[in-house]
Amino acid sequence: MDLIIHPAPGDLESLTRRNIPSDDPAVARRVAEIVEAVRTGGDTALRRLALEIDGVELTALCVSEEEIAEGCSKVKGHVGTAIRRAAANIRAFHEAQRPADVMVETVDGVRCEQRAVPIERVGLYVPGGRAPLFSTVLMLGIPARLAGCREVVMFTPQAKGHPIAPEILYAAREAGIDRIYRVGGAQAVAAMAYGTESIGRVHKIFGPGNRYVTKAKQMVSD
Repeated sequence: MDLIIHPAPGDLESLTRRNIPSDDPAVARRVAEIVEAVRTGGDTALRRLALEIDGVELTALCVSEEEIAEGCSKVKGHVGTAIRRAAANIRAFHEAQRPADVMVETVDGVRCEQRAVPIERVGLYVPGGRAPLFSTVLMLGIPARLAGCREVVMFTPQAKGHPIAPEILYAAREAGIDRIYRVGGAQAVAAMAYGTESIGRVHKIFGPGNRYVTKAKQMVSD
């Protein structure tokens, strides 16, 4: 590991430059293939891509209530306490941010009103990997619930030998997520954008991801 302490201002650009191209044509082509496959192939394409990319054969795309309960039971006590405490803090902060309705009678008989209307159905993307990013679940799910979104669904990948982390499931339950799908990558973004036989399309996609996920979000928003 190289330690760089107090770098010269002229070195900052090179030090912070990403080591991958910001717009790799190969990534764009692959993502376009994935998005089109899901748009036209639905659930069948999602299962094929899960086997091809993540090495896992999915019998069910949606995580069952029994699986969620089993996963939550595996979370260690102090971790569960930390997740609940974080959820309470996030909830309190965003509760205070609720916008108040504005109603003004500009002249006699003319009333102008401004009010915040929640997005009806939102999809949340939570990356997989070695570290369970349960903070992402809380930071996305809790504001969606407080905003009054009617339906909040979450997508997170499941790879061969790496089931969805219990902490992710615990945080999802704490945040009030309606459904969890074991789908990741660009294919998850496509499923949220276009819907499949078993997955309804959402009106807005939130959440971080790698360059494949980012490119997919750009493509489906065009």
